Amino acid sequence: MTFNRRAGLLACIALSMPLGALAQAPYPAKPIRVIVPFAAGSTTDIIARAITDKMSASMGQPLVVDNRGGASGTIGQQATASAAPDGYTIMIHSSSHTVSPSTFARLPFDTANDFAGVTPISTLPNALVISPSKNIRTLTALVAAAQAKPGIINFASAGQGSATHLNAEKFKLAAKIDATNIPFKGSADAVTEVLAGRVDYYFSPIAPVIGQIREGQLLALAVGSPKRAAALPDVPTTAEAGVPGSEFNFWIGMMAPAKTPREIVDRLHDEVVKALATPEVKERFAKLGADAWTLKPAQFDAYIKDEIVANATLVKAAGLSPTP
Repeated sequence: MTFNRRAGLLACIALSMPLGALAQAPYPAKPIRVIVPFAAGSTTDIIARAITDKMSASMGQPLVVDNRGGASGTIGQQATASAAPDGYTIMIHSSSHTVSPSTFARLPFDTANDFAGVTPISTLPNALVISPSKNIRTLTALVAAAQAKPGIINFASAGQGSATHLNAEKFKLAAKIDATNIPFKGSADAVTEVLAGRVDYYFSPIAPVIGQIREGQLLALAVGSPKRAAALPDVPTTAEAGVPGSEFNFWIGMMAPAKTPREIVDRLHDEVVKALATPEVKERFAKLGADAWTLKPAQFDAYIKDEIVANATLVKAAGLSPTP
């Protein structure tokens, strides 16, 4: 067979094959970008790096963390929503994902419909921390101080409308106090200001403050979760400490752009579950005070939509004005 006839035959075979069969390559065939909408060193960043380290080894390609902090996570959300839905851009975000629709008047994306849920990764109780220099040793004392001076006491948050902000607002409503939100770009800055005593308290994820709590640089008055934190077993919940109805579930999870092929979403879900089962990740989570938590992609999508509605109710009750 001549070269021209052979080339023509191969061309005919190629044309007769489905286009997808030619373009398809084993996933992943190149590095995966993991957008984290908070600064390096934040709780979301720490959890993201813990899980992606194991996923990289299992999937045979690097999962590269890309920190896109600012605007309460919405910068990273936009970057994810606008990325190609091919499995090579994913996002690891926190509960703030379901808060932003209520706290921003306009968003360049649709939180409910522009993302495909992969799975939650973990839940992490927020610890209400305060500097020992404030001479406030119990949650009851903090509430009394805030009630005595309405609007004078302030609290840090990892940005207006972040999950740490909503946790503090829910506590304010339940405790019937008036305190002022001081938003920061992420947990690292918020913790620094509380340590210095320039901000009174912060509902911080446990990970960035566990060391300071153990060393006595910060006091943990309570945790904002429905149950006590395994990492701080002697610290009561806010409900146990006298403020029922203040519980807030802080979670971190993985999402992809909407229209990412279902087989890729399912593969990512399975890889997260596999990583969470490794002794190394279990050990790192225990040190961070994080509990592993997973849902199937469809369940996670439904959970996100329900939480968007619940947070909208909380924002309205707190009287928060959306950011223009």
